[in-house]
Amino acid sequence: MPTVSSHYGIAGPVPFVDVETDVDNRLYVDPHAIRLRGAPQPFTDGALRCIDTFFNEVTGSVIAGTPASHAYGQRLLQHFVEPWETRLGMAAEGFHGHGGAETVGSWIWNTLVSDVEALVRVSVLRQLEDLALFVDGVDRDITSDVTTRIIYGPLAKFTESMMNAYPQFTAGHHEVRVYGKQVWNPVDRIWDREQVALPVVDGKPLLLVPKGWARPTLLMSAGRFYETSVLSFAQLEQAVLASNGKLIKTPKDRLKKQAGLGRGRITNLRVTMRAFENEQDLLASFKAFVAARFPDTEAGGAVA
Repeated sequence: MPTVSSHYGIAGPVPFVDVETDVDNRLYVDPHAIRLRGAPQPFTDGALRCIDTFFNEVTGSVIAGTPASHAYGQRLLQHFVEPWETRLGMAAEGFHGHGGAETVGSWIWNTLVSDVEALVRVSVLRQLEDLALFVDGVDRDITSDVTTRIIYGPLAKFTESMMNAYPQFTAGHHEVRVYGKQVWNPVDRIWDREQVALPVVDGKPLLLVPKGWARPTLLMSAGRFYETSVLSFAQLEQAVLASNGKLIKTPKDRLKKQAGLGRGRITNLRVTMRAFENEQDLLASFKAFVAARFPDTEAGGAVA
């Protein structure tokens, strides 16, 4: 099946994710990968400004705690239409596969104002990518869809820059059309409308994603957080000091079988709060771990 570069006859490595144009590609936009890469500019700064201002609006609505702020926060999370222009992800796993954007937005909001509200209020949960660690149903697919919608404006600008860099996008019979699209406005902090010019492939608009912003797995996944930071903290909680001064820890495979320490987001939440009460920020330590390993993961491999 043709990729973007083969469809347009572009030779050599390209600075965008070279997806196949007529199928869903099993790659997912990862906000933490965008944060760690820091490139290309100015698109990274623009994307992070959108991501962080959006999430600040949502968490601020949780903290305000009024009926009006709660209604506002929930509305913000219900503006995610399927971002199929990137050809990334799997439609069956995204918004449509979970009952639509309104349903997805409601369950994220309900979790924010119930299960994880304490983490929001103490500023432990403060970035969009943190949601996947604690909210059931939010994994690589939903994270990718939500992120793509929030950064649609910077992605459209990146796509425009690629059309300027590669004249093949507008050569011959290839077409570019102007579309009215929903974008997040990070200055006014509202959902807005913007006219964007996008290439057209088989009658459908194409939105390009910078290379390295999409991965087969999330850098910050619930399972990875559990296997590393959560179980490591549980080991320290139960560790005993032997007579020779050595710290004896319970093996992680045995911890997993204990009541209250089984794999899952409930365990992630419970242990993270317990750690915070002991003045330890498991999210901060997990992010430091991921950042230290990030150069080893850029090709799409997993963080051990």
